[in-house]
Order: sequence, then structure tokens, then C-alpha cells
Amino acid sequence: MVKRYTDMAYKAADDMIFGKSVYPVKAELGLEVGAGYVTAEVNYAPRPEAGVSKEKLVSEYRRLTTDIMARAVQVGFPAVSLETEHVEQMTNNPTWGGEIAHVQKTILEEYHEEYGIKCGLRHTPGDIREDRDLLALIGKKYDILMESFEAVAEGGADFLSIETMGGKEILDYAILRNDIPGLIYAIGCLGSMDMTMIWEDIRKIADKKGRIAAGDTDCAQANTAMFIAGGLLDKNLAHTIAIIARAISAPRTLAGYEAGAQGPGKDCGYENTIVKSITGCPIAQEGKTSTCAHSDVMGNLVMQCCDLWSNESVEYHGEFGGTSVQCWSETLNYDAAMLNVATETGNAKMLRDILVLSDKYRDPQGFVLAYDNAYKVGQAIVKDGDDIFLRAKNAAVASVDILNSPEAKKLSMSKFEVNALADAKAALDAMTDEADTFMSDSLEKYKAEVAVFRPDANYKF
Repeated sequence: MVKRYTDMAYKAADDMIFGKSVYPVKAELGLEVGAGYVTAEVNYAPRPEAGVSKEKLVSEYRRLTTDIMARAVQVGFPAVSLETEHVEQMTNNPTWGGEIAHVQKTILEEYHEEYGIKCGLRHTPGDIREDRDLLALIGKKYDILMESFEAVAEGGADFLSIETMGGKEILDYAILRNDIPGLIYAIGCLGSMDMTMIWEDIRKIADKKGRIAAGDTDCAQANTAMFIAGGLLDKNLAHTIAIIARAISAPRTLAGYEAGAQGPGKDCGYENTIVKSITGCPIAQEGKTSTCAHSDVMGNLVMQCCDLWSNESVEYHGEFGGTSVQCWSETLNYDAAMLNVATETGNAKMLRDILVLSDKYRDPQGFVLAYDNAYKVGQAIVKDGDDIFLRAKNAAVASVDILNSPEAKKLSMSKFEVNALADAKAALDAMTDEADTFMSDSLEKYKAEVAVFRPDANYKF
């Protein structure tokens, strides 16, 4: 039985700041995350044609890793972290990922030894468990996934991460129907159960290999909601529904830490500020620097409490300023330098608040994720920390309450958004507080309505 969080790591929201965590972690080559400074974490993807063979893929990662390190040294940056999000060939063939990790770590070691640059390497195998209805099934694909973690840990990856997809089959059904109980069941309940299983196993591998079980992100669910919601003129999904889904994702991501993750959390987990408020573990974040991969409406705000500052994944190719990884790593490093100087000069909280206020009233999502409100969501989660259903429901209720607070009047919400928020509140008010009743009713409902959901074969209730 895992131990659930029932207290906050910080006494007050104002104590949260970028570059500092209650529980920093340290990589092999001198890099400390959350120990008082922010570091750029460069995220990249190989060109599709590089994936036709192991040799070409290894060569691609050798080149892009060297490019990143050469640019960091040329411009004079003291530290950098790399994240290798696996293409499917690397996870399905664990030796591929393992060799790439070894090649990358060797290059980092060379630059660390010659120039003193602090380095970290994160590997993120893909969730290759097949078919949405098989996500929690322990079988051949799960075994291969664990072999991939073993291989990259052996190859030298400091931080082990993944973007799990447990509960995705219900999320896809619920999000199209503005089904708030369905979001809670998919993300908060099924997602948390899946996270507990997989992160207990990842932590065992990390401990055995002397690596760090880093963290997860609810990319498959909360980011799906964010992307469907889109920009301020889009009406495919209300932004108020998207932030409710994001709030629910926080206790789901938290389950990974309860099962053994230590941070840094994954960059595309916009829920990470909430998670950091509870755990005190370091986090990666992405925002304005992720425009190479996607757009969002809170590109400055999410820098507020980051320990690693990332760009999301960019394809490796040439640009006028160098290769894509060189251009984005330089931008990230300049941002990190700005944040670190703010800390050194005693202006960190001032800069944090400037970043937050530049986006806080732009959209309901940024409003709820601003560190002061994110802290309130965290408090709601730990209030019933032993119950995965209640803490997910509490997170949803807290986000709705925040959006109905007097300060929220500074938001310019359309009638579409106001109506969606009212409907969500009504749905939450009508829900039971009895976990057993909710789980039983949801199981029967979605078994009947979602053809690909086959819990009898796959889930432990």
C-alpha cells in the first residue's frame, strides 16, 4: 500500500518559487535540480527517416546531442539537461534506447570533464501498451516497457520518465460529452490506479541501477483537453472544462510520487505547480518555449515555479541560426539565466509575479494554475488524500470555486464559458461523496457505454 500525501510541502503559496524545491535531486554529472537555480532542459525528436535502423537513429542522437552541448559551451552556459522522448522503435527495441542513452551520456561526460558544464539526461520511454482497453494489462508489452527502462538506466540516463495513458479510453468518451464525473473516473481514479502500478515498478528499476525515478505527466488526458479547447476564439471545448480536467490530473500525477517518483516532473505536465505545492519535488515546465510543438494561453505564467525550463519536442533539422536543437537550447538557456539572476539579486518573487500577472487573467486555465490558486487546489487534494476519488473530486470542486471567486471577475469569460462552468458545478454538486458508490456506478456505466473499456480483463478494483 502506497502512502498518500495528506499535507502540503509548503506552508504558504508565496514560498513557492522557480529553481528551488524542498527536495532537490542530483544527477551524476554535477547537475542539481531544485537546488537554487533553473536549468534548461532541451527536448527533441529525430527526423522520421532516421528511424529506419538502429545505426541511423544512434547517429542522429549523437549529432543532436553534440550540437546541444557545443552551443551551450560556445555561448557560455553553466548547465543543461537533455530529454530524450522515445520514438516507438526505441521503446519496442530496448537495446536501441539503451545504446542511444549510452552514446548521449558519453558525450555529456566528455563535455563535463573538459568544460565543467553540469549535465543531466532524462529518457522517456513511450507507453507502448497496446489498445486503449489494454492499458492496465500486465503482459508482453508491459514487460518490454520495463526492459526499456532497464536498458536506458543501464545506458546512463539520470532521470527516468514516461507519459502514461491509463484511463484514456474513458477520457476520450467523456471529454466529448462534457461529462465531469467521467473525467474524474478516467483521470482521477483509473489514471491514479495505473500510475501506482507502473511507478512502483519504475522506482524499483531506478533504485537497482542507481538512477532517479523522475516523474510523469497527464499529457494523454489533461493535455488532450487543453488542445481541444484551443485558443480564445475556439469553442470545441470550454476552457473551464479544460482546467477542471487539469485540476483532476494533479492527484493523478501525484500518484506517481506516492509510488516512488522523486522529480523532476515532466515538462508538459501543466499540473506540476499543484503537484510541487504538495510534494516539494522539483518540476520541469514548458510554455512560451513550446511553440515549436504547440500553442497555449499561459506561456509566461508556467515559468513561475519551474526547476527545469523546457521547449517541448522539436524535430532535429537546420535553421538559419544553427540546428533546431541549438536554437531552442540557446533560447531556453537565456531564460534560465534571467531566472537565476533574479534569484541572485533578490528579485525572484518580483519576476515570478510579473510572469504570473502577464497571463493570469488571459484565460481560466492560467487563472487556476497561477501559483496562489494552484496552492488552493493542492490543499483541496490533501484534505482527503487517502481517497483517490474524493481528492480528484475535491480538485474539480476547488477549480470551480476559484473560477467563481470575486477575483475571477477580472477574467473576461464568454457566455459559452460561463454556462459550461455552471453546468460543471451542477454536475459536481449532484455527485456522491461515497467512493464505493461512485466507483461501482461508474464501472457499470462505462462498461455499457464504452466498447473498448474492458475492466474485467484489465483493472484491479
